[in-house]
Amino acid sequence: MEWKINDLSEIKEVAAKFLEYAGKETLFALYGPMGVGKTTFVKAVAACLGVTDDVSSPTFAIINEYQTEKGESLYHFDFYRVNNISEALDFGYEEYFYSGNRCFIEWPEKIEELLPENTVDCYFSEEVDGTRKLRVELNS
Repeated sequence: MEWKINDLSEIKEVAAKFLEYAGKETLFALYGPMGVGKTTFVKAVAACLGVTDDVSSPTFAIINEYQTEKGESLYHFDFYRVNNISEALDFGYEEYFYSGNRCFIEWPEKIEELLPENTVDCYFSEEVDGTRKLRVELNS
């Protein structure tokens, strides 16, 4: 599935369609260059799920946790500053990835060997005209 995001005003609508398409899937690997809108997209998804906290990139913390309006946890990871797999192992990634809660993983290429088979691959790109494209591949 693929969506085009013409400008920021459309991102929440695309996030809602994404959630509908993803169904019961919980693990999302967000691929794309810095500045393409991965964190902005996670903010929009969180808003659709009723998260009222300020959603920001967990670049230094590696992980941020948010509560949805249903009381479920949403985990947002940023592995940009992770230098090796052992750093991901040290904070106990399994507890989050296998929790049944939604996990959004930025810079998944840094820990690809740890990603479960059912991880949904989400590819973000910027087009020449400045619009963004999101292509989603369900793997289960």
